[in-house]
Amino acid sequence: MRIANLEEVQPAALQELNDIMEKQFAGQAGAQAAKMGGLKSAANIMNYLDNSVEGQLMDSIGDTDEEMAQKLQDLMFVFENLIDVDDRGIQAILRDVQTDDLMKALKGTDEALKDKFLNNMSKRAAEMLVDDLEAMGPIRVSEVEVAQKEILAVATKLADSGEIMLGGGGGDEFL
Repeated sequence: MRIANLEEVQPAALQELNDIMEKQFAGQAGAQAAKMGGLKSAANIMNYLDNSVEGQLMDSIGDTDEEMAQKLQDLMFVFENLIDVDDRGIQAILRDVQTDDLMKALKGTDEALKDKFLNNMSKRAAEMLVDDLEAMGPIRVSEVEVAQKEILAVATKLADSGEIMLGGGGGDEFL
C-alpha cells in the first residue's frame, strides 16, 4: 500500500539520505523531489510473489481500498500474459469464453498469442474463427479491451479454483 501510494519524496528526506550516503560512499546526489513507487511499482513487486501470498495481500489491500486493489490487479496480469499459460489451461479458458469475446480480444493482439489460442481449438473451429476475424470490420479499442478483460476474468477464476496455472509469478514447483 505504501509503495502504491508513494509519488514524491520530500527534499528534506532526500537531503538526509544524501548526507548518510555521502558519509558511506562519498557520492553526490540532488535534493529534488523524485518520482518513486506508484501502482506500477507495487504491481511489479507483486508479480514476483507466491500466488497464496499475493492473494492474501490483494485481499488485504481490497479491504482497505477496493479501487486500488482493482488497479493493481489490472496492472499485474494483462491479456498478453496468457501466452505463458500451458495448452491445457488455454483449452479450459476456451471452454468458458464466448466466441464473440474471443474474436474481439484476438483482434487486438499479436500473432503469437492469436496462434496460441487457435492451436488449442479444433481445426474446424480455428478455421471458422480465422474467417470471422478476417471478415470482421474495425472495432473500437475499448471493445477489444472489454473483451480481453472478460477473458482475463475467466482465466483468473479458473486459476483461483486451481483448474489452471497462470504463468509469470513465483510459486511451488511441480513434479
